[in-house]
Amino acid sequence: LARRTSRRTAEHRAFGAQLDSLADMVSSGVAPAVLLLGVGDLRPSFLPGAFLLVLAGAIRLAHFSVFGLDDQRTYRGLPIDTNIVVVTAVFALHSSLSGETFSWLLYAVVVVLAVMNVAPFRSPKPVGGWYYAIAAYVLGMTFFYARLLVP
Repeated sequence: LARRTSRRTAEHRAFGAQLDSLADMVSSGVAPAVLLLGVGDLRPSFLPGAFLLVLAGAIRLAHFSVFGLDDQRTYRGLPIDTNIVVVTAVFALHSSLSGETFSWLLYAVVVVLAVMNVAPFRSPKPVGGWYYAIAAYVLGMTFFYARLLVP
């Protein structure tokens, strides 16, 4: 929507880019880290995993802010937005695993995501049909979790 707004100045673009990075950091870095700490009952052993995800997210976003896409089609490392998609999918297993097993599974997933956020591999920028797939995933997960909340 912001890109399609006419008469945006360079300052508006820069402000929007910073705001976008902040929203990504909170929703895909800090929020999953807080979820991990909550699932782990704030045990000190879960602090390194939470810290690692926040640190990797900050590094990932700073790298993207400076260098952008590698060749206009690929990112370096796993985009941080992927974190929340994976974490919500893992949470779908919550009721089928014991609390202890689930908390350590989430810990492992968070650490893997953190490593992949800063890993030197290339991942394609989602274009075309990916947006529909992501929208379908979000709607599906929304209905899945809504059914858990509403008897």
